[in-house]
Amino acid sequence: MSAPAPTFVLPGDVDDVTVPSGGNTYDRRTCQALAAAGRPVREVAVAGTWPRPDTSARDRLTRVLAELPEGTVTVLDGLVACGVPEVVVPQARRLRLAVLVHLPLASETGSAPASAAELDARERETLQAAGAVVATSAWTARRLVAHHGLAADRVHVVPPGTDPAPLAPGTDGRSRLVCVAAVTPRKGQDLLVEALAAIVDLPWSCECVGPVRRDPAYAERLRGLIERRGLGDRITLAGPRTGEDLEGGYAAADLAVLPSRAEPYGMVVTEALARGIPVLATAVDGVPETLGRASDGSVPGILVPPGDPTALAGALRRWSADPGLRRRLRASAHLRRGALDGWDTTARQWADVLGRLQRMSWSLR
Repeated sequence: MSAPAPTFVLPGDVDDVTVPSGGNTYDRRTCQALAAAGRPVREVAVAGTWPRPDTSARDRLTRVLAELPEGTVTVLDGLVACGVPEVVVPQARRLRLAVLVHLPLASETGSAPASAAELDARERETLQAAGAVVATSAWTARRLVAHHGLAADRVHVVPPGTDPAPLAPGTDGRSRLVCVAAVTPRKGQDLLVEALAAIVDLPWSCECVGPVRRDPAYAERLRGLIERRGLGDRITLAGPRTGEDLEGGYAAADLAVLPSRAEPYGMVVTEALARGIPVLATAVDGVPETLGRASDGSVPGILVPPGDPTALAGALRRWSADPGLRRRLRASAHLRRGALDGWDTTARQWADVLGRLQRMSWSLR
C-alpha cells in the first residue's frame, strides 16, 4: 500500500482575500508549487482564533489529526500548532510531524509579557516534540535553535519564492511611497506616520496597503494619528489588495517602505525587488538577509534602526534629496531582481523535507 499524501494543516483564513498575509501567501503558494512539481499534498484548513483557539476550534484540530492514518507526513502551520501542545504533542507519537514557523509566537508586538511567556513555553513544547521544524528564514531558524534548544539538524530553512513581475514604472522616481503590510503594531505604520510628519516640506504621498481587521483598535489609533498630524490628504490606508489591484499599487511606487518592529523575513521586500523597486526598511530580524545584495555587492535599499521614526525620516529625506542615491538604489534593485528564487525552488526544498520525514525510522513512542 502506498503512503498517504502529505497533509498540510493550515489556518482557516488562508484563502480569505480580505486578510492577505505573508504567512497565508506562503502556505497557499507552497502547496500549489508542490502540486506543480508533481508532489501534490492534501490541504486541511482549520478555522479558529489561533494561536489561542476556543474549545470548538481545538476540538476540530484534534479530530483532524486523529483521523489521519498512522505515519502520515503532516505539516502544521505554527500559528495553528504552537499554541496547543496538548493537542499536537500526543499526535507526534503516531504521525510524522513537521511544524512550519513563520514568526515565533512571542515575537508578535503588543502581547502582554505574561501572555508572550506562556505562548513561548507552549511553542517550545510543541517544537521539541515535532520530527522536523521548518523556518521561512535563516534568522528564524537560528532563533528557534538557540531559544528553544532544538537540534540544528531538525530545523530546516525554506524561504518563500518570488513571482516574476514587470519592472514598476513608478511616478517621478522620487515621491510615491508604498507600504504593503497588515495594519498591526508589529508592522510599524505609526512609526512611518511620525517620520512622514517630519518631512512635510518634501513632495511625497504614501499608500499603506494591507488588512485592518487584524487589529481594529490599532487601525483606529493610526487613523487618529494621521489626522492629528494633518496628513489625511497624503497618506492613504487602502485596505487589503490582491491581484491586479496590488499590482497597480506596486507599479506606481518609487520606493517601498517596511517600518516593522519585528520581521522574520519580509516577503514584501522581495515582492518590491521583483519589480525593481528599492526598499527602505528597518534592520530588524531577517530583513537584512531578505534584502540581500545585488551581484555587484551593492545593497538595493536603505536599512535603518527599528523603532526610530527620526532615523526613518532622515532616510526618507536623503532619498528625496539625492538623485544619485536614487539612481544607485534603482540600479541595485534591478540587479537583485534577477537573482531572486521562484516558488519552484521553494517546492524543491519542501520536497526534500517531506522526503526526509517519510524516510525517517518511525516507531510509536
